[in-house]
Amino acid sequence: MPLKNILPGRLGFGTAPLGNMFRAIPDDEARATLEAAWDHGIRFFDTAPFYGAGLAEERLGQVLAGKPRDEYVLSTKVGRVILDEHETDVPDFGEKGGLFEHGNPNKILHEWTADATERSIEGSLKRLGTDRLDIVWVHDIAQDFHGDAWLGKFE
Repeated sequence: MPLKNILPGRLGFGTAPLGNMFRAIPDDEARATLEAAWDHGIRFFDTAPFYGAGLAEERLGQVLAGKPRDEYVLSTKVGRVILDEHETDVPDFGEKGGLFEHGNPNKILHEWTADATERSIEGSLKRLGTDRLDIVWVHDIAQDFHGDAWLGKFE
């Protein structure tokens, strides 16, 4: 099915900032931002486990829980699995630096295997509080993002 047949319009809402990208964002500000987007007709929401180690998905899920599920399109990404274990230091995201240093403290596993993909989707569904995703993207799979660490990941 062509993507244009899935998306409800030309605009969508990317939730990376709601994962405390660059700064800590209060929960009420995140909620108000999502409600304003909804009130202005946004019906496509894109998120990812990477955004604040699940924080953006959690915040989005809390707001969308009060909306009719058939009235919006939801996408997230795979390639990272959020673990229950916490980081003791600021995570190293390579070229993405300290983008989400104010996000959840959970460790993030970078992995694109079938098992990791399933675990990532299951975790996203739980954080989002939904029973389905409309689109799943693969996040940061390019070798230039991971350098030599990327080699052998798909063998």
